[in-house]
Amino acid sequence: MNTIATYNQACLRCSEIITRQYSTSFSWAIHLLHKDLRAPIHAIYGFVRLADEIVDTFHEHNKQALLEQFCADTDQALATGISMNPILQSFGDTVHKYRISQHLIDAFLQSMRMDLDKSSYADHQELDEYIYGSAEVVGLMCLHVFCEGNETQFLQLQPAARKLGAAFQKINFLRDLNDDSIELKRNYFPEIVCNTFNQEVKQQIEANIMADFEGAYEGILHLPPKARLGVYVAYRYYYSLLKKIKRKLPSCIMQERVRIPDHSKLAILLVAGIRSRFNLL
Repeated sequence: MNTIATYNQACLRCSEIITRQYSTSFSWAIHLLHKDLRAPIHAIYGFVRLADEIVDTFHEHNKQALLEQFCADTDQALATGISMNPILQSFGDTVHKYRISQHLIDAFLQSMRMDLDKSSYADHQELDEYIYGSAEVVGLMCLHVFCEGNETQFLQLQPAARKLGAAFQKINFLRDLNDDSIELKRNYFPEIVCNTFNQEVKQQIEANIMADFEGAYEGILHLPPKARLGVYVAYRYYYSLLKKIKRKLPSCIMQERVRIPDHSKLAILLVAGIRSRFNLL
């Protein structure tokens, strides 16, 4: 006989498919987590990915109406414990199991609303508010899963998790500078004024990201063993992406999307595995 457990398993499978379809890099990193952690992290990624798709992709539809419906459906799923949207069902189960704060969810959805009509950020205070909601809270949701109810550990690792989320987001902004500017008409970096993106501005942004990375690394070393290798691989992937961006001229960044080829991703995975095996992280 089919049970709610059967439905929940099917929903988690949907979240895993979403993750694999949209991000091979995160899929690899998630696979390196302990098996107990993989499903809830897939659930969080699936939720975040759907909201992001609404504001970044569905240009031929009423994005504001879609996002508000998504927000309402999320609220209902969390309140009732059931949703016919399989991504929201698996996310809701994860929220309840790991006691993920409603504040984190609200902050994320607020940043998604900002993407609907905000095209630029006047200063870093505005940008930091956006990044907190769009990326840092996602790291904090994942940290709830990694800590598995250990509130003391969560509070200790919270600053580093926020810095890692911020670093990932800023690298995405830098990597997608051309697409964001042309297709989405957005400019996230206050340093880029009147489309002026030169070497000085680029180095300033890169230095800011490096500061986030440095603050995040210490936290990775103190993550629970179940989570450490997977998060470290994601960290190394983004660090390699930043190094590749640093070697490019500003004009190249504005013309192409910098990528890490699959063979390089595999090398990152192998080296990280060896370092983890011999406690060299």
